[in-house]
Amino acid sequence: MMPRPTTLSLALTSALTLALSIVLGPPASAFELPRSTTQCVVAVAPDWDSSRATLTTYEKRDGRWHRVHGPWPVRTGKNGLAWGRGLHPLPGEARHKREGDGRAPAGVFSIGGAWGYAGDIQRHSKLPYRQITPRDLWVEDSASPHYNAHLVLDHEPATTWEKKQQMRQGDPAHSLKLFIAHNAPPKPVPGAGSAIFFHIWRDGGGRATHGCTAMSEPRLKQLIAWINPGASPVSILLPEADYHRLRAPWKLP
Repeated sequence: MMPRPTTLSLALTSALTLALSIVLGPPASAFELPRSTTQCVVAVAPDWDSSRATLTTYEKRDGRWHRVHGPWPVRTGKNGLAWGRGLHPLPGEARHKREGDGRAPAGVFSIGGAWGYAGDIQRHSKLPYRQITPRDLWVEDSASPHYNAHLVLDHEPATTWEKKQQMRQGDPAHSLKLFIAHNAPPKPVPGAGSAIFFHIWRDGGGRATHGCTAMSEPRLKQLIAWINPGASPVSILLPEADYHRLRAPWKLP
C-alpha cells in the first residue's frame, strides 16, 4: 500500500509551477530560452555515450551572457545521455530518457530547490531548502501516483516500499543535492525517469552516476549559493555537436 503523505515539497509546488510546462511538438527552431532566464548552468559532453562533461555557469547582463564559474569537470550517466522531458522540444526520432537506463537527461530544464543533511546551507534566501529526515521520500516507483515527487511521511518508514524511496540512505554523495526538473510534476510521465539532481560525485569523480550530474562538494556548494530563483535559472546538458547546432536558435550562452 502506498503511504499517505502529509506534506508535498514546497520547492516543487511553488518554485517550479510556472516553469515546468513541457514542450512536446514544435521543431527545435521554434524554441528559445525564456526571456526571464538570466542564469544558466551549461554542461557539454563529448558525445551521447560519454559519462563526462564540462560545466560552466553564465549570467546575462545587459543582454549578453557572461561566464561566472568553470569550466568544471562533472560526471553524468554511466551510459551517457538521452533526451529528457523539460522546457525544450522533445525530438520524436531520438533516444528518450527512461527509468533505470543509466543515462542523464539532455535538454533544457528548470532548476528547483535544494535538499541536504545539514540544518541549513549557504543559499539565496528565495531558494527552497529542506533538511532531509528519514521520513523524506523521493518516489522512483513509476507505478505510484506520486512518481518523481518529494513526499514527507507522517510516520517512520516501515514498509519495504517506503524504505526503498527514502532520500536519506547514508550515502555522502546525496548529502547535498539540487533538483533538475526533468519529467517533473505536475504531470510526470510514468517510466520516463525520476530523481535527477546535481549532487556530490563519488571517488573524486572516478565513478559515473545513474543519471544525475555530479561534481565535487566545494563546487556544488558554490553552485547552490549562486542560484537565484528570481533569475529563472535553467540547467542545460547536451553533447558538444548538438550544443553548437542549437546554440543560436535556442539562444544558449
